Amino acid sequence: MTQRNTANSTSSANNMMSSELIHPGEMIKDELQARGLTQKELAQQMGVSYTVFNEILNGKRPVTTEYALLLEAILGTSATIWLGLQADYNMQKTRQDKAFMRRLNALRKYAAVL
Repeated sequence: MTQRNTANSTSSANNMMSSELIHPGEMIKDELQARGLTQKELAQQMGVSYTVFNEILNGKRPVTTEYALLLEAILGTSATIWLGLQADYNMQKTRQDKAFMRRLNALRKYAAVL
C-alpha cells in the first residue's frame, strides 16, 4: 500500500479548490450530448428562452433554482446537484478574486482581535 506524505501539506480539505473553473453549464452540455439532445430541443421542452438557456450553458448566466428544477423534471437529475455545482463555481470564482480576498483577509484579521 502506498502512503501519502502529508507532513508538508498546508491545505485542508476545506481550502482545496480546482485551478480550473468549470461552470455547471458545461456539465449540462455533456448531459445533452450523452442523451443526443440539442440545446434548442431542451429549451423548447422546458418552455424557456433558447438565448437564456444557451447563456447558462456557456457560463454567462448562473443555474438558478428555477432552471435547476426544470432540469430535474426533464433530465431526472436532482436540482440540488445543479445548485450545488453552481454554488461551488461561485465560491471558487470569488476566491480567485484577489481584491475580494484581500478584503476578506483584512476582516479575518480584525475578527481575530475581537
